[in-house]
Amino acid sequence: MAKFVYRMQNILDIKYKLETQAKTVYAAASEELRREELKLKLLFDDINTYEDRIRELSSSVLDVQELKWCNEAIEIKKLQIEKQKNEVKKAQRNLELARIKLNEVMVDRKTHEKLKEKAFEEFKKELEDTEKKEVDELVSFKFNKSD
Repeated sequence: MAKFVYRMQNILDIKYKLETQAKTVYAAASEELRREELKLKLLFDDINTYEDRIRELSSSVLDVQELKWCNEAIEIKKLQIEKQKNEVKKAQRNLELARIKLNEVMVDRKTHEKLKEKAFEEFKKELEDTEKKEVDELVSFKFNKSD
């Protein structure tokens, strides 16, 4: 029996590898975004801690120096938050680019899979036609032999 050999199998294999790589890049970009968002959350948590400390200091004996220090720390954290927001946006852009690339690679791979399926269907049809021809020849040979 004939064996189906897809002549562009090596290209399809490369498409699979490219898709795997794109998935890895996407996962890394997603993880990077998660880390950047966590850093941003921690900065907001730090501001809340300093604000709580200011409230605590305001309700007890006033320590002007520590109040000043807390306010300065809050201002510094706000600057860090602005920088971190930019890092989060950058990570979001990288994630979106990785998603687009992954989508393109997946579409390309699916296209090649469809081509392979089509080639396999053509192969099966040719095989079926060949078998019909052989059966017809065999029947014809037997019919002619019986004359």
